[in-house]
Amino acid sequence: MNESPATSDLTPAAQPAYAITLQPLRWADPLRWLLKGLQDVRAAPGIALFYGFCFWCMALLLGWVFRNEPEYTMSLASGCLLVGPFLAMGLYDTSRRREAGLAPDLGQSITCWDSHMGSMGMLVLVLIVLELLWGRASLVVFAVFFDTGMPSSSGVFEAVFNPRNWEFVAVYTVVGGAFAALVFSCTVVSIPMILDRDTDALTAGITSMRVVAENPGVMLLWGALITALVVASLSIWGAGLLLVGPVLGHASWHAYRAAVAPAPASTGAGFSAAT
Repeated sequence: MNESPATSDLTPAAQPAYAITLQPLRWADPLRWLLKGLQDVRAAPGIALFYGFCFWCMALLLGWVFRNEPEYTMSLASGCLLVGPFLAMGLYDTSRRREAGLAPDLGQSITCWDSHMGSMGMLVLVLIVLELLWGRASLVVFAVFFDTGMPSSSGVFEAVFNPRNWEFVAVYTVVGGAFAALVFSCTVVSIPMILDRDTDALTAGITSMRVVAENPGVMLLWGALITALVVASLSIWGAGLLLVGPVLGHASWHAYRAAVAPAPASTGAGFSAAT
């Protein structure tokens, strides 16, 4: 006997690559995604607080390590790249359940990734490789412009804000921006897509890059909004991440929903209800 939609679990419906159709995006969409993300936070404040606290702790730990043990910053950042996508997937699951008319469930959100370990593991591996390459490229830039040795953690800030080092700042920004754009392009819709359709990491990553390629202006605006909100949230000991982190997580789910059309054979939400 079929369960009612209000009590059934969500089972991903794997979709073939040919079923993936992209939808055009509009300039107003990023603000709409943020508004929907805020609505999700208000609908499940306890879940939002849990994930926001996790993001905040990660930011505090990174900041402490950078100030006291800068040589371990890259290693810890790699660890955050390993944990971060799994945390974000919990927020996507909460938004997906609300979209289906189901009650948000913290326990379900924490374990929703367990049936996607293969795809998520491959995607996280790619992210870690990109992050390590990014770190190596940053070291090369520092080595080129600071032949007297690497500056200390306090010296980094002095170097960045010193007008005489504008060439270093320009090159560092270009190199960092290139890697940031690559990471953003690979992940902007790939993780929610893995959760929703149970696709492999390659298909999800390629689809994510297609979304960026076909909507460069809107995606650039979305990336700029994410960057601005994260930077603003870090201004007071990172406490803003308690709210900004969950809002951006939920909003990213709605970005995926807007960018990737539901598969024709699905129920309209990218999953089927278990019987």
